[in-house]
Amino acid sequence: MDYSSILEQVQHYVRSFFDTHVNDRLLYHNRKHTEQVVEAAVQIAQHYQLNDEEFFIVKVAASFHDMGYLTGEGPGHEARGAGMAEAFLEGTGVDRGIIDSIRKCILATQLPQRAITLVEQIVCDADLYHLGTDNFGDRNKLMRKEAEATHHKKISKEEWRKGTIRFLESHHYYTDYCRLLLNEKQRENLDKLRAKEPDVEEEEGNVLNGLLRQHGLLESGGVAGGNGNPLEGLLRKAGVSESQADEEEKQTSVKEKKNKKKDPGRGIDTVFRITSNNNQKLSSQADSKAHILIQVNAIIISVLLSLLLRKIEDHTNLAIPATLLLFVNLITIIFSILATRPHIPPGTFSKADLDDKKVNLLFFGNFYRMTLEEYAGGMLIMMDDKDFLYGSLIRDVYYQGIALGKKYRWLRWSYNVFMYGLIASVMAFLIAALAFPSK
Repeated sequence: MDYSSILEQVQHYVRSFFDTHVNDRLLYHNRKHTEQVVEAAVQIAQHYQLNDEEFFIVKVAASFHDMGYLTGEGPGHEARGAGMAEAFLEGTGVDRGIIDSIRKCILATQLPQRAITLVEQIVCDADLYHLGTDNFGDRNKLMRKEAEATHHKKISKEEWRKGTIRFLESHHYYTDYCRLLLNEKQRENLDKLRAKEPDVEEEEGNVLNGLLRQHGLLESGGVAGGNGNPLEGLLRKAGVSESQADEEEKQTSVKEKKNKKKDPGRGIDTVFRITSNNNQKLSSQADSKAHILIQVNAIIISVLLSLLLRKIEDHTNLAIPATLLLFVNLITIIFSILATRPHIPPGTFSKADLDDKKVNLLFFGNFYRMTLEEYAGGMLIMMDDKDFLYGSLIRDVYYQGIALGKKYRWLRWSYNVFMYGLIASVMAFLIAALAFPSK
């Protein structure tokens, strides 16, 4: 299926629909927001190297996820957007299973978000990507202005600030990529809001119309799930009671005061996991490139040996160019093999290595000749020592980088030899053919 052609149709349709259904009150949920969400979704999808079908699902879902704002009020806009996507795609020949996946991705963005599959998680994280960026403040102001314009009610800065704090406290990114990239900035944005002094006292019973309605958490008659404080409804929809949120905020403040040096914990684990995965992907790409070079040059050598060199006596003027090309192909293959040739360490470690914390038990080359009991004992020692464990992870990532550097250096030499050697060989053939024609 030609996904690129359908994506162009989707992009044209979405842009045209926004341009022909202008709503001046939609200061946040407008075409710019949709384009930003699509951009974020593409960025996340590229990190996870989705296949063509998954990439198509993510991009289409991101394009339609807020289209429902143009055909009705905030509540239920996800279902309307999913319906619009379904109606559009049914006429393009897209499989029913793909359409259902797109529909689920859009519906998953309804708060509280409930994403299950990776594509759903990517769309949900892209929708709220701005929460962990520098432009969060500007986007949040637009959200407030849109809420006031849509519901014709003034919302105080303090009221909005408190609601935004509750929302940020209850929000968590799904993907490792976004947690690593955006969590720290989201916490900074949250801390900035907490640090602001209240401008006015919060009034009981005031309806936080903007934030709640824009996220589909407010019914036309009041807060979804109750007629009391609107924050209660917001948090109840998100699965958190207001008292729980207050208690969590108090506990967080106490912890920050008692322990300023927080243990990054999951953040560090995520860094190592993503870095290691990226290194593995780069290594696989290098091996694939080297394999292509080996295949191409092997084919050229076989052609030279089977055809040209047999008749070299009849075409003596081509002997030097043919030899040059053969030499270039051989050197390229050698460099490509060196790029992919593995280096295997001795495969053993001593008790002194464990005591000095110098051995990396996460790499098979350091233990493949050891017994299970010896390896298990070393692993238990490492897991009981945090410094040893993280030191091993650091060494593992470092030596992955060293191996990658060596591999890519050989690979670059291979490409350089092949590229410049091929140019020189072709020029040599032309010179031989034109200046020294065979008799």
